Amino acid sequence: MNSEQLAWLIRRHGIEMTHLSHGSHIGAILSVADIVAVLYNDVANITPETLKDENRDRVILSKGHAGAAIYAALAEKGFFDREELKTHYADGSRLSGHVSHKGVPGVEFSTGSLGHGACVAAGMALNAKLDKKPYYTYAIVGDGECDEGSIWEMALFANQFKLNQFVVVVDHNKMQSLDFCENTLSLAPFAEKWKAFGWNVLDIDGHNHDELRAAFAKAKESTDKPTVIIANTVKGKGVSFMEFDILWHYRFPHEGEEYDGALRELHAAMPEGVEDPYKGAGK
Repeated sequence: MNSEQLAWLIRRHGIEMTHLSHGSHIGAILSVADIVAVLYNDVANITPETLKDENRDRVILSKGHAGAAIYAALAEKGFFDREELKTHYADGSRLSGHVSHKGVPGVEFSTGSLGHGACVAAGMALNAKLDKKPYYTYAIVGDGECDEGSIWEMALFANQFKLNQFVVVVDHNKMQSLDFCENTLSLAPFAEKWKAFGWNVLDIDGHNHDELRAAFAKAKESTDKPTVIIANTVKGKGVSFMEFDILWHYRFPHEGEEYDGALRELHAAMPEGVEDPYKGAGK
């Protein structure tokens, strides 16, 4: 499986999981899919066999509301049976709406309170530094999440301790909760803020897998600074009527034209070598 195939599967699972559960955040799941796919397929040193290896890389989804993307990636990479994805958000399921590590192989930390996951990730990166461990810590952060003061406290901390094995990826889809970021609390000039806090800054197309791989490789060249990858993305990427529409932060694809239309568009963009894991679903 390549990263493009995995990204498609993450999007397909995301549509199905939110449709079945009537869960939220499909817009964020779709925007972060390429980042998650490249991380788990090509970058992060973590497999079902190395879950307890202290030298494994750590991946923290700080924007925990997009947890379905992580669950989908882990299932496709063999951490647990992908049939379990159908239980997402259901009563008694271990696959909660906001990502949870409770009993879920491959999830390092439960998140949901914005800013929390990135701070814990910084602590993991400090541990690697102090103990001279080779692992990298990757934190996926939302741009709306960067309204939180704890994000900037983390940024100061990571620079202070020269956490060069720490990489923050911002899913910069320009939207948050109920509006565009610029109308809620403007982040501009975003890259310059990170630079002023002492970080290496890489500004890329967050849907271009070659750019993502190159940015992750570039981050490993740093010897004395943490790196932030500002991954410019589209909220709802892959389903035209969801793109740039804040409605899909909380809405799920309803039975009928919403669900069927999303599937038609995904199927039209299906990479070679992939099969729909939900054959017969939709019209």
